[in-house]
Amino acid sequence: MLKSSLLLFTVATIAFSAHANATIASQLSNCAAKQDKLERLICYDNLAHSIGNQPVAAKRNPVHEPVKTAAEKVDEFGNLKKPSKEEKLDTIHLIVKQVSKDPYGALKITFENGQIWKQTGTRRFKLEPQQKVFIKTAALSSFMLGTAERNSTIRVKRIK
Repeated sequence: MLKSSLLLFTVATIAFSAHANATIASQLSNCAAKQDKLERLICYDNLAHSIGNQPVAAKRNPVHEPVKTAAEKVDEFGNLKKPSKEEKLDTIHLIVKQVSKDPYGALKITFENGQIWKQTGTRRFKLEPQQKVFIKTAALSSFMLGTAERNSTIRVKRIK
């Protein structure tokens, strides 16, 4: 068993060396074409070892990603993707552009920055255009909308 594994390793190494000048894609194709599982694994291992620590284009390096501005963070607030710890924003302040109700009586609020939020609860809450409001994160990935003038909030979700 050990001799056959060593023999396969040697054959794979020689085969790999013969194709050293080929592109990585063609080398991957060569490895994938191997019928024997061990030989295929050895081929992949040798390919990975030959690449070493070269950067891969698809690999993202968060150290080199651009830092988002406050406006970009406000723009993304309420979207479903999980923000990183650096991007985390707990409260945003917006100005109401338009308020309407859906057929069930829930508020649909359009803000001056283009975001649209919808009330998810049934609590009555009066809003008017040009009114300043805040939206803050709440428990279980939910959001609460309120104003500085009153001590109550409504649960909302972002729809655009």
